[in-house]
Amino acid sequence: MPDRISKILSASGVASRREAERMISQGRVFVNGKAAEIGQSAEASIDEITVDGVLIKPEVSHVYIMLNKPTGYITTVSDDRGRKTVMELVSNVGVRVYPVGRLDMDSQGLLLMTNDGLFANALTHPSYNKPKTYEVKVSGNVDKALPLLRLPIIVDDREICAVAANSIKKTAAGGILRITINEGRNRQIRKMCAACGLDVQSLTRVCIGTLELGLLDVGKWRHLTESERKALCEVS
Repeated sequence: MPDRISKILSASGVASRREAERMISQGRVFVNGKAAEIGQSAEASIDEITVDGVLIKPEVSHVYIMLNKPTGYITTVSDDRGRKTVMELVSNVGVRVYPVGRLDMDSQGLLLMTNDGLFANALTHPSYNKPKTYEVKVSGNVDKALPLLRLPIIVDDREICAVAANSIKKTAAGGILRITINEGRNRQIRKMCAACGLDVQSLTRVCIGTLELGLLDVGKWRHLTESERKALCEVS
């Protein structure tokens, strides 16, 4: 049964549908020796589909892993500026996986990776609102900032609000906070803290929904259990 080429590439673990369409527009995808076009359909079991000259095989065992991303790595498959990417940390997974969502270069912690395009699309869809929890080391007046973090804050012309914000440790310069949000916009935690007079020293994502980073070492990864995968896919 024919499917859009972007869907075939996604289901085969090559990339998300959006990234697959970008590959097509860049002329990197061929079907039966001819350059593919956006919106084109093909039959995975019959047509020969290649990306960068590599034949795509639709039968792929899906893999779901969690990585404890260190700081200094960007959450992308490749980088034209030569920066380190999370792909370097998962080269021993055995199959090609790619990140689900993002975690900025200066942050560390829980990052999901997979070769299941449908899983990745589901978890990055706007309707997906699993809470994400971060441990944030800050400098500044924590006692003054905490009540403000629990109120709606205007960041980048949008009203956002922490689901929860609590102090878990006081330090000489400020403290360590545990902040939970439903959204995951670009540098959202850092911008929220700045709006409340706090300077973020370090930021670690420790939970996505009920999935916890736990004792996984920085720079290491592990497979998700089936129950963890199912819990992530449940609609909140």
